[in-house]
Amino acid sequence: MANELSFKQELTAVFGQPVAENPTQAMVEAAYHHHGLDWRYLTVEVSPADLGVAVAGARAMGFRGFNLTIPHKLAVMKHLDRIGDSARIIGAVNTVVRDGDKLVGENTDGKGFLESLKQHRDPAGTRVLILGAGGAARAIGVELALAGAHAVTIVNRSQDRGKELVAHLRAQTGTKAGYVPWSDAISVPGDSDIVINATSIGLYPDASSPPVDFESLKPEMLIADVIPNPPQTLFLDRAAERGCQTIDGLGMLVNQGRIGIRYWTGVDPDAAVMRESLEALFG
Repeated sequence: MANELSFKQELTAVFGQPVAENPTQAMVEAAYHHHGLDWRYLTVEVSPADLGVAVAGARAMGFRGFNLTIPHKLAVMKHLDRIGDSARIIGAVNTVVRDGDKLVGENTDGKGFLESLKQHRDPAGTRVLILGAGGAARAIGVELALAGAHAVTIVNRSQDRGKELVAHLRAQTGTKAGYVPWSDAISVPGDSDIVINATSIGLYPDASSPPVDFESLKPEMLIADVIPNPPQTLFLDRAAERGCQTIDGLGMLVNQGRIGIRYWTGVDPDAAVMRESLEALFG
């Protein structure tokens, strides 16, 4: 492996996640192969104590970029030369891109969701309800606000965390943001345009759905889930039964990967090829 890393300069790596659990590697390598790119996307597990050394190594070996997972998304920022606007507002980096001799931190989490959403609906002027207040909710909320969403409502069980995200969205984007406590099945306001499950509820092997009053959903609402495995969650099934248009989590994951590949290679990869690799991986 050391010889290969020394010999092939144009590499991408993902820090922090074992190979067997990393669908990103499967879809990115599928795109590289499809487009005839002589590149590799390698999975490398790095401890928090070694993050600075790992970034210095990537810089020294000429890596064109890399992804990061938890727990490195915040800690990596001090090791980079510049932080992109949305990553700065979100407060986390999941993608690093080489720009000349500089390493630039970006965040594709919310951008991936936004690209997936725009294939179905323009978020400008919409009222959005987001279930959850974690990293995915923060990234998606920021990107939707920057894309012109009229209002963003955060629904979360932890009041402190929910209100902190609302304050962050107001301060950093100027959007109208509000918090709704989540104790029982949430009734979705009738004027909502987009409802997003940004929690981990429904992620395999969990087959449950976020507690939502599905009778409150209207057919004109667009319902999205960030869960990629399984792609068709119970949450989406129940929303479809109400006549709602739905978006699965594979779209967000695929577009995150596409954005990263565009950053690193300049090639706009085939989304269908990447999605097919994920569908095969998830069975």
